[in-house]
Amino acid sequence: MDDTRLRHELREAALAHRPDRARILARVERGLAAPAPAAPPPRPAAGWTGRRWAAVAAVTAAVAGAVGLAGVMTTAPTDRGTAPATSTATAPALPAPGPAAGAVGTINPGSNRWWAQSDLGVTTGSPVTGLVVELRIARTAGVVGTGHWRTRPAGDFTATVTEEPGSLVYRWTLKEGRTLPPGPHVFAAQYNHAEGVRDASSDTYRVTLTAPDGGLTTLRGGFGTPPPK
Repeated sequence: MDDTRLRHELREAALAHRPDRARILARVERGLAAPAPAAPPPRPAAGWTGRRWAAVAAVTAAVAGAVGLAGVMTTAPTDRGTAPATSTATAPALPAPGPAAGAVGTINPGSNRWWAQSDLGVTTGSPVTGLVVELRIARTAGVVGTGHWRTRPAGDFTATVTEEPGSLVYRWTLKEGRTLPPGPHVFAAQYNHAEGVRDASSDTYRVTLTAPDGGLTTLRGGFGTPPPK
């Protein structure tokens, strides 16, 4: 059977069909009289389980917290001056100033062609609780120590004379617990030497003074050459 004939017969059958209206109405009435079936519970969207909803809530809270923090940071008042950083490091303490003092080395006018005395005048402007006076007499020809003295009481000092390869060293050290008062003080070294005018240009002195608060002062110098007699 070709397609044209098939379509013709189907049309004829459709025109000849007469629906049973009474039967259709009866089925509709039975359907209306029957109770409606319970609606199935709604199904959640595929894949969105309780865990995923919890994760979403956590992420939302975190984002909200970040946004809130950013808001606080960006909306904080900016008209205040930034306080300067305070350093906790402690600057090293400066040393205490030493005693005000001066020193002058001279050859005593009573010196002669065989013997000499080197005088060191020390002047202090305040009490001194520590003192070391050192005279170095160069070992020129014939130099031999003959004595020493000072204007302060002998009991206040420890005095020594030491022979070194190049010098004869006279040293006075103020004893612990003693105090050198303000004023002029003299420390003298005596020695023999070869006949003639001795060259004292290589003789030196060094004085170290300590104040009651620990401040130090150091004085250095020489004696020069005495005028010929």
